[in-house]
Amino acid sequence: MQLVCPVCGTKNRVAADKLHFEVACGKCGADILAAASAALSDSAFERFIAGTELPVVVDFWAAWCGPCKAMAPAFESVARELPLVRFAKVDTDAAPQASSKYGIRSIPSLLLFEGGVERARMAGAMPALDLKAWVQAHVSPGAPP
Repeated sequence: MQLVCPVCGTKNRVAADKLHFEVACGKCGADILAAASAALSDSAFERFIAGTELPVVVDFWAAWCGPCKAMAPAFESVARELPLVRFAKVDTDAAPQASSKYGIRSIPSLLLFEGGVERARMAGAMPALDLKAWVQAHVSPGAPP
């Protein structure tokens, strides 16, 4: 399985039977399966989405957005609960190209990608239980979590 390091952007091959362990990036040594969200810039976004074979949930947010701040702990909690789904955050002010490409008009907006393709979208803040149910409902059968 191919996974992109959220720290340095290097593509790493990981055996499927190793996905439940800490896996270090071959280049920078970062834990590429860390149970936390990764902050993605415009330059890192496409490479991370296209190069990660696990499902990826992206939270488009902004620092000035109250609902975004309120949902952040729930997003991190679900990231810890679903280790075989990658979670990422894109600051819409710092990454206007990714936000524009995906037509982000309201925040927070959550997009779920599989194989580099958007599979589901949801706008608005939600509690951890609803967020986890949304992710699990939209991940393709046979794919993790």
